[in-house]
Amino acid sequence: MNQVETTLPVQSGSRSLASPHHWTRRIPLYIMVLLFCITTAFPIYWMLVAVFQPIEYSLQYPPPFFPQSIEFTVFNEIFGGQDTAQRIDVWIFNSIILASMTTLICTGLSILGAFALSGRRWRGQGMFGLLLLTTQMLPEALIVIPLYATIDRLDMKDSLLTLALVDTAFVLPICIWILKNVFDTIPTEIRDAALVDGCTRMGMLWKIMLPISAPGLVAVGVVAFFHAWNEYLFAAALITDRRLYTASVGLGSMISMIDTPVDRLMAGGMLFSIFPVIFYLLVQRYIVAGLSAGAVKG
Repeated sequence: MNQVETTLPVQSGSRSLASPHHWTRRIPLYIMVLLFCITTAFPIYWMLVAVFQPIEYSLQYPPPFFPQSIEFTVFNEIFGGQDTAQRIDVWIFNSIILASMTTLICTGLSILGAFALSGRRWRGQGMFGLLLLTTQMLPEALIVIPLYATIDRLDMKDSLLTLALVDTAFVLPICIWILKNVFDTIPTEIRDAALVDGCTRMGMLWKIMLPISAPGLVAVGVVAFFHAWNEYLFAAALITDRRLYTASVGLGSMISMIDTPVDRLMAGGMLFSIFPVIFYLLVQRYIVAGLSAGAVKG
């Protein structure tokens, strides 16, 4: 007993002596992490500086690293314009409508597609899943011209619903595979027990599998939302009415060879970036709650 008591202080003392050398070995790692954070955050800082300081300071060479003065007149310009087709709030509202429709349509179709691939085996199931992945190899620029010709002939241009269907068609395959992998993790005993208790296959899907797969559903919604929010090519090709511009197309239309309003462009870009961050922060707790709750409860 005495021997143990005498050895413990020696060990604690040796640890206290070795601890300074332990964290000094991590100094290069800390420096690399700090440099990475600075490199990542600097464009955001520079955007804020260009937004809140007068434009004449931003156009200087070299521009000041710190804001020389603070003003908010740029927000009056992008929100208070008489022409609604030139206002950033109209563009952001259109982007919210487009992203919401794409998320709802894609989530609903992904549930049915993933259930078909993850449920009962049928002939050609593997080939169908492979073809879904093959569609992701086609770049959008490859089919934008025939897609535009088809939609123009059907007289479906200048419609946010049409654009939402096009965005859904491109993000749907990857969402189906994400949800299929989630469905595959559900034990077959749970499905069989639901069928034995009298549930139909669709009843098993809606009452058993979807509540268990809540984190996967949120992940699919996040992927679809961000795809529709950031998509530019199809929106620029299929939307010609400036009142229906999405935020990505509206901000792109502000850039010209003659005059580019840097302050308004940066202010619009800042607002364009805030909404996805808010959306992710709202759904993040549901992802964490779904993962911590567990899939199978006794």
